[in-house]
Amino acid sequence: MYDEDDLAEIRDSREEWAEDTLSPTLDRFGERTDEFTTDTGGQTVERLYTPEDVADLDYTEDLGFPGEDPYTRGVYPTMYRGRLWTMRQYAGFGTPEETNERFHYLLDQGQTGLSMAFDLPTQMGYDSDATMAQGEVGKSGVAIDTLRDFEKVFDGIPLDEVSTSMTINAPAAVLLAMYIAVGDKQGVDREQLRGTIQNDILKEYIARNTYIFPPEPSMRVITDIFEFCADETPKFNTISISGYHIREAGATAAQEIAFTLGDGIEYVETALDAGLDVDEFAPQLSFFFNAHNNILEEVAKFRAARRMWAKIMEERFDAQNPKSKQLKFHTQTAGSTLTAQQIDNNIVRVAYQALAAVLGGTQSLHTNGKDEALSIPTEDSVRTALRTQQILAHESGAADTIDPLAGSYYVESLTDDIEAEARGILEDVEQRGGMRQAVEEQWVQRQIQDVAFERQQEIEEKERVIVGVNEFEVDDEPEVDIEEVTAEDERQQVSGLEDVKDDRDEAAVEAALADLEDAAASDENVMPYIVDAVKAYASVGEICNTLRDVFGEHQPGAAV
Repeated sequence: MYDEDDLAEIRDSREEWAEDTLSPTLDRFGERTDEFTTDTGGQTVERLYTPEDVADLDYTEDLGFPGEDPYTRGVYPTMYRGRLWTMRQYAGFGTPEETNERFHYLLDQGQTGLSMAFDLPTQMGYDSDATMAQGEVGKSGVAIDTLRDFEKVFDGIPLDEVSTSMTINAPAAVLLAMYIAVGDKQGVDREQLRGTIQNDILKEYIARNTYIFPPEPSMRVITDIFEFCADETPKFNTISISGYHIREAGATAAQEIAFTLGDGIEYVETALDAGLDVDEFAPQLSFFFNAHNNILEEVAKFRAARRMWAKIMEERFDAQNPKSKQLKFHTQTAGSTLTAQQIDNNIVRVAYQALAAVLGGTQSLHTNGKDEALSIPTEDSVRTALRTQQILAHESGAADTIDPLAGSYYVESLTDDIEAEARGILEDVEQRGGMRQAVEEQWVQRQIQDVAFERQQEIEEKERVIVGVNEFEVDDEPEVDIEEVTAEDERQQVSGLEDVKDDRDEAAVEAALADLEDAAASDENVMPYIVDAVKAYASVGEICNTLRDVFGEHQPGAAV
């Protein structure tokens, strides 16, 4: 991009600046530290960046234009000038009725998409009356047992007018079936249903551990979902390949995108092995990334991820459909950066993280509530988090031009550096036989754990300042109102499940579960049978137990 003579002139001028201007200042005042690095320590940050640092940049090959390969500058030609990102606040707690109330509140406050959190029993495929569920019902999200609960959650919310993201993995097929069933009851054409299911089981084995079945049948169900949705719900994203939780566990920015895209490669290969055509299902793949505190590192990370995925899909999988090569992603601000101390500081952290996501070209965004280090956020903190996005969209100017940091010597250099490091990590993964093998050998987990340990040491030794935690502390913290899920909420949920079981056609439930068991034991796609079981008001636990009987359960430490 730069003429060699111009670069030589810049090089000479920089040396002159370093000797005449910089050196006396360094001699007199020095700098704050001997070495500056990006937030996760992946890259050294140089004192100054010039065209020399991006001398090898090829605009057409490396950047291009928005909506065109390699999508570094965004997946859509107009980006936020045409339509703002979807403001999708993560919500769901306690009972379905409470979650419905929160959804309506958020929509009334200007939210443009729903994002649904499920409690731990639902995530693990247990009903609220299960022994394993005691004390956890409704705690980390809404408790869902049967279709009746979904009907309550979406009461008064037309599914042809909103898109819904569901953070659910092991039992994703069941919750997707419930969403489809509610749409059917509302008279919504399945082709009009919009949203995303997380459905990313590999990262559960890596970072979260809310798995049910062993890897092979889990991957089979995921490909069944790909196939079913390509025909039935083509506007619904069938998977949200998630780097968020990998980053929350301690990964660097480069590790986050490397391991996430590695998981994506594994899903694509599994679907191809099942006989699916890449351009049939790949346009419905989506991703989910974290936004941390270092704004410029995060922007570079998002841009590098888009460019990498476009190249992977073209070079490795010979994707022809442009939509198959577009990395579309949701972003959530970093929960692990929130502090219980001086929680108002979290508002500032979240605002900067949201800015990074927007400057990086996200398609949808959740901004954390300031009190999420303590509990499910209150209405007040949720409103402030949503207002953060709205101010960013309508007052900051950040959404008025596409990829506004493009051409920055630092950002372009950092984008290249993060991509190079992530590619190196992916090469290590490939040498170990791919992501499943690397996870089975605990190699991926060790890489993340090593970074997390180093970061914690830096905090404890005050090499890394966390405002309000290890510096700038206060003696007295004010009391904070927090949301609580009570024992009465749990009793109410269990009672509701009992009522459904009393009212439903038990013979229809048994027949639907028997058909599902037969399909799971064969090569048939299980999704139509799960939809039938859901519509008969079979519970999440009953459906998952039917699949457990066929597939078995994954045991901690077993091969992935």
